[in-house]
Order: sequence, then structure tokens, then C-alpha cells
Amino acid sequence: MGRTLTVRAPGPLATVQDRGRPGLAAVGVGRSGAADRASAALANRLVGNSPDAAVLEVTLGGLAVRAGADLVVVTTGARCPGGTVHCAPGLLRAGATLALGTPAAGLRTYLAVRGGVTVDPVLGSRSTDVLSGLGPPPLRAGDVLPVGSPGAPLPGVDVAPVADPPSGSVTVRLLPGPRADWLTPASLEALAASPWTVTAESNRVGLRLDGPRLERRVRDELPSEGLVRGALQVPPSGAPVLFLADAPVTGGYPVAGYVADADVDRCAQLRPGQLLRFRG
Repeated sequence: MGRTLTVRAPGPLATVQDRGRPGLAAVGVGRSGAADRASAALANRLVGNSPDAAVLEVTLGGLAVRAGADLVVVTTGARCPGGTVHCAPGLLRAGATLALGTPAAGLRTYLAVRGGVTVDPVLGSRSTDVLSGLGPPPLRAGDVLPVGSPGAPLPGVDVAPVADPPSGSVTVRLLPGPRADWLTPASLEALAASPWTVTAESNRVGLRLDGPRLERRVRDELPSEGLVRGALQVPPSGAPVLFLADAPVTGGYPVAGYVADADVDRCAQLRPGQLLRFRG
């Protein structure tokens, strides 16, 4: 089998991700890439990969992969039972299986293999974009993933002392959006003061949030405007949507705010039922 990983079980959703497709929004292609960029980058560093190497993004555990050769692997992000290499690189022997259980906190786990996952790139990236359909499809049982050759020495880190994603309420910084004045003053106050519950309709495109209905002061039609990861858009339902990795490149509803870019990764680890708060 050589340097490969064979998917024995994909779990609820597992995809190949790298740093995405930057610079193509003008032709309608979103960036995509790992939803929790910091965790994916840490995984690559721990096994001596290039920052551009592709990893596996595992949603709510359940992934099982078998090594075709002796491979150095590591997981980061949401800690899964059975993942004996979490933040601690280790050897997965040829023929051995790494099986990830359901994490107690956090949503997304990143599995990096030394040499990177080398599926064919699309428009310069190996990322799966669930909104546009670009990139490789989500993993299925039986998929055989090629693994590249190591390009740099191992960093020699035994364990990375990184905190697990929190299971309770999370507070992130919210910056003013270009259409904040389209909401009533009371709605703007509620946006900042209220806890928002992450709903089960959330995915890599965005977090759908439940809380007080946000009323618009301006009811005009808004021409589509550019969107980026971290935008907080308010559709006619009054329930805001916080866009994540696979956000569309444009949108026609007012953007009331932007989550600070450094905090968006934390939002990508929120699971349905968790509370999200905003502070200015």
C-alpha cells in the first residue's frame, strides 16, 4: 500500500483541508480551507510539514484510518477518545488503525500525517468546499489517500501544551460591520448583550444563531456585497448567521459586524447548543 491512509470509517463528516484558495473571490471562488486554521497549522508544525500541507478535518470524531506504511501522525483541535497522538506526534505502524471517538468538547479535530495528504489539487488547493463543491468530496469508507514524502526534519516536540476547546459559553470580539446602521438601536444592543445559541443547522459555511429577533431599521433592498470569513449577516428572519470557512463571496443581507479574525477559529469549534457572546 505504500505511504497511504485508507479510510475505514469517515464519521459524520471528514474532509481534506489546507489553507484554501486565496485571491479568487473576484471570479466567484471562496477561500475555504481548514475551519480552525490555528489547529490545522499546529498539526502540520508538529509533524514537520509545510504550512501548505493538507490535513484531515474531522467533524465530531468517528474517523478511522489504516496506515499503509509506518507514518508519523498527530491530532489537534477537539480531543477525541482513542486519539493517543493528540498534540503529541507518534508513529502509526503499517497496518495499524487510528480510530477517533466522539470528543467531549469542541467540534473539529485535525489529523496531520508527516508528508501531508497529497490528493490532486483543484485551483491550487486540496480543500473541500462544501458550498461550491470544489475540491475532493467528503471522505468515504474505502478511500485511499496518498501521503507525500517528508520535506523537513521533525521538530522534536513531544507534546504541545494547547488547551482543549471550551464546552461552555464562548465570548468573541465583534467589530462594527458596514451595515450596522441598518439595524434598530435596540437590535444592536441585543446583539451585544444577549447570549446566542448555536443551532443544529450550522456547518462549515456558517453558524446559525438563535436568540432575540433582530429588527431592521432600513428595509430597502441591498445589492450584493463582498463577504469574508467572520461576517455576521442578518437575514429577514432576524436570526444572524456567522460565516465560517466556506462562506459565499457575496451576500445581499446587511452585515452588522465582523468577528475579529483571530477569534473566528474559536467559533469553528462551537457545537450545536453552545452559547456564543459578542463583546465590542
